[in-house]
Amino acid sequence: MSQDWIYIGLFVLISLFLPAAAIFIAGLLSPKKPNTIKNATYECGIETVGEAWIQFRVQYYIYALVFLVFDVETVFLYPWAVAYNQLTLFAVCEAVVFLLILAGGLYYAWKKGALQWV
Repeated sequence: MSQDWIYIGLFVLISLFLPAAAIFIAGLLSPKKPNTIKNATYECGIETVGEAWIQFRVQYYIYALVFLVFDVETVFLYPWAVAYNQLTLFAVCEAVVFLLILAGGLYYAWKKGALQWV
């Protein structure tokens, strides 16, 4: 039983050591010639004109969140679709309830205008 934990402990130690070693070696071998241009903040290579901080519309974030919700939905539906032939009636009914809840959320977002790209 304790031998199983030894393997897990070795795995944790190796998984901590390898990235730390890679970062340390990269720090040793990387060229170090700093100057003002290299230390400047990178802004797509173009000097900003006027105020750099602008306020984006909240609608872009809402659109992204709605996309994310339905993207995660597909992750939950994929295993269900793969195992469809082996599911009981109760599991199929639960999946239908899940889809109805998501369809209600889509209807709500549609009616609120969250899917309108302006």
